[in-house]
Amino acid sequence: MNNKLLMAHQVAGYPDNETALTAAEALIAGGTGILEVQLAFSDPSADGPAIQTACSSVLAKGYTVKDGLSYIAEIKKRHPEIPVFIMTYGSLVYRPGVENFVKQAHDAGVSGLIVPDLPFDCDEGLTETCKKYGMHNIPVAAPSMTEERLHKMATAGFKYIYTALRAGITGSRTVITDEMLKFIDKAAEGGSTILGGFGISTGEQSALLAPHVTGVIAGSVFVNLITNNYDPANTEESRRKIFEAVKTKAEELTAPLK
Repeated sequence: MNNKLLMAHQVAGYPDNETALTAAEALIAGGTGILEVQLAFSDPSADGPAIQTACSSVLAKGYTVKDGLSYIAEIKKRHPEIPVFIMTYGSLVYRPGVENFVKQAHDAGVSGLIVPDLPFDCDEGLTETCKKYGMHNIPVAAPSMTEERLHKMATAGFKYIYTALRAGITGSRTVITDEMLKFIDKAAEGGSTILGGFGISTGEQSALLAPHVTGVIAGSVFVNLITNNYDPANTEESRRKIFEAVKTKAEELTAPLK
């Protein structure tokens, strides 16, 4: 894993499994270092319109958690060298039982879990269960946290911390400020590997973040490229266009990280 990298987000099964795999291949070809694969959820608290729409589309087809884990297993079969983190919400983890979910994720080849609505210090045993299976629970730090609480998270011994650059939902363009960068630096005080994003879509933004994080996170920008280039009546041509568009954007975002 490079010192600086791109963590790219996609929704499992969107807009269909084969096209999603095409996008994953494009992300990897474009230099992505970690894939963040979202299991679709019906009532997200952090996702903007692009990802919400993608999740709704997937769920309308009856796509399940089992389908999502099979999708991840296929990625790992093709690219065992690429770490895959699952992003999802607490009810999908809690409903089958935390241990059952973590074991299934582990068996699919998942390295870490990002569950934004489970507080890091009240996580239904997720952190300890992840450790049992050699995985990482990756808490989400938000600028709305008090300094005391951020310090508590930063010094709790997490391998990774996901830092959301602003409050609200992802997707809209983020203007990176000195205040955001100071927040990221505080999250890093305990030595955790910092993954930072929320509304990142350009190489310029990636360059601004690079000195302060190990991983730049981008998601909605890729989901939008998939949506804008997908034609269900011409899937083969769609996949070609999606591959090129996603790869080009990934290259743009990773260029400042090399």
